[in-house]
Amino acid sequence: MIKSVNNYPISQLFDPEGNVVYAVPRYQREYTWGKPHWENLFDDLLENDPGYFLGSIICINQSDDAIAVQQLEVVDGQQRLTTLSLLFAAIFEAFGNSVGELDEEQMVERNNMKRKLVLRGNADQMRVVPQIQNKNQEDFRGILSEIGAIASYDMPLNAGNRRVLKGFRYFRKRIHEMVEDKTEGSASLESFVEKVNRASVVKIEVASHTDAYVLFESLNDRGIPLTAVDLIKNKLLAQIERDDAGRVDYYFDQWRNLLEDLGDEYAIHERFFRQYYNAFRDKLKAVVDVPIATRSNLIRIFEKLINHDAKDCLTSTASAGRTYSFILSRRHDESMRDLVRPLQDLERIQGSPSYVLLLNFLSRKKELQLTNQHLVTIIQTLVKFFVRRNLTDTPPTNEVTRIPLRMLEGMGEIVGNDVVEYIEKELALISSPNMEFRRRLEGPIYDENIGVARFVLAALADASMTRETMTNLWEKQNGQLKWTIEHIFPQGENIPPSWIDMIAGGDAVLAKEYQQRYVHNLGNLTITGYNSSLGNKGFEKKRDRQEAGLPVGYKNGLELNEDLANSTGWSVEQINARGAKLVARAMELFKLDGVDD
Repeated sequence: MIKSVNNYPISQLFDPEGNVVYAVPRYQREYTWGKPHWENLFDDLLENDPGYFLGSIICINQSDDAIAVQQLEVVDGQQRLTTLSLLFAAIFEAFGNSVGELDEEQMVERNNMKRKLVLRGNADQMRVVPQIQNKNQEDFRGILSEIGAIASYDMPLNAGNRRVLKGFRYFRKRIHEMVEDKTEGSASLESFVEKVNRASVVKIEVASHTDAYVLFESLNDRGIPLTAVDLIKNKLLAQIERDDAGRVDYYFDQWRNLLEDLGDEYAIHERFFRQYYNAFRDKLKAVVDVPIATRSNLIRIFEKLINHDAKDCLTSTASAGRTYSFILSRRHDESMRDLVRPLQDLERIQGSPSYVLLLNFLSRKKELQLTNQHLVTIIQTLVKFFVRRNLTDTPPTNEVTRIPLRMLEGMGEIVGNDVVEYIEKELALISSPNMEFRRRLEGPIYDENIGVARFVLAALADASMTRETMTNLWEKQNGQLKWTIEHIFPQGENIPPSWIDMIAGGDAVLAKEYQQRYVHNLGNLTITGYNSSLGNKGFEKKRDRQEAGLPVGYKNGLELNEDLANSTGWSVEQINARGAKLVARAMELFKLDGVDD
């Protein structure tokens, strides 16, 4: 709910007589603005007419007492507010340098500038309270002490290497240059202060973190966006600080470890928080009765969980995060090493919607009487399901995220083997029929879904490997897969003459027709290393290609390429024959018991 939206001049936003404090939540990211931002702000104020618009800020206002100090939590605009305060400090210092020469109006302006920095009648209460990370708040206090705006406070060590003091010194230098360039220095400073005071900011006040997030998504187009996870963190740690201030650092470490467990990608962070609620909805619905967590209601869900018990919310979420990290293969657990390869396959086939199910099962492993073999079988069944689903789009995408929730709700009190059989039965009921799966395998699978095409080819190759011939087809080099899909009959727009001769007896039109019909079919696809070195080369050159003395063409040792390695040419008949063989093997490899035609 929006409480107010107003366009305020700086003189009113930082009203010297007002009791408003802008507090940056303790665990927001540190002050990050640098010289380009400071320069733009100063030049914009200096060069534009009074009334220049500086943007908007979003604050959460949960205060009810109109007389007491009103503390607003800044969820968007902390960089701008902190920078403005550094500018105010530099202006206040500039007035003080000639305090004996100031007239009455100039003394009033100097005092007003001080009240933009600290509240009247409370010398320790800063108007803008920066966050504590990287000593931002301590550095700012050191500046205020240095210019005489607050009582004595030692400047923290190495403050000159950090952005807060650097920003203040930048504005100090610019003001000095501005004053020195004018014949009447104080008058030029007054003119600049007038522009600062009349510059405007839109202040939006909302009642909750949920409202702030909804607004932020639509309004914020500056810098790094504040995320749903950021707001959950701010709300969570702010509540813990109120409940148990002495241990907030301990809980902050828990939060930091949680995100480290999940990795660096924000999309995974957000997905985890959604799937955490969905995995344990049956237990959490007593506090938050929401059918399913989505991006739009995520903040609302966690606000309720945090308000109910912030410390339990963090502890439970962190515990689930460790399990989720294992699912993502980011955390090692020797006792469950048998699950690692199946979990990797599930991630590779884009089966992440099923993590809801696995998060629940792994967290309740003992309660559900599940052995490692039970879990391996469940994961392998999920892999088969997602191969079929992602190729056939059955069931449709908008249904996939709800499937694990329905399964968890329908399980009842079953344990052990019954859980495995239940999952197999439920997935078979909603999977695509064998006839449809076969039809898609026989068609242009590469064109339909490149990811599925590669997974199927890799699985077919893996199935025939022995301990001696084991090769990691998912190995990466410089962030790129070393083994990639290769089109035997090239897919390029211009078919090389040698291929026209081989595939269509010199008939370019027929060769193009064959290309359109067969080039993306399973029979014309394989896996090789150094794919870019093969390209449009002739069949024999592709077959025999070597790099640094190592076979990278079709003689690379993969059973998948055995018929290619022993062939002297390539034809439509060979594409069809090889395709039929690979389709039959894939149908068996990804067979789901209970699914028929």
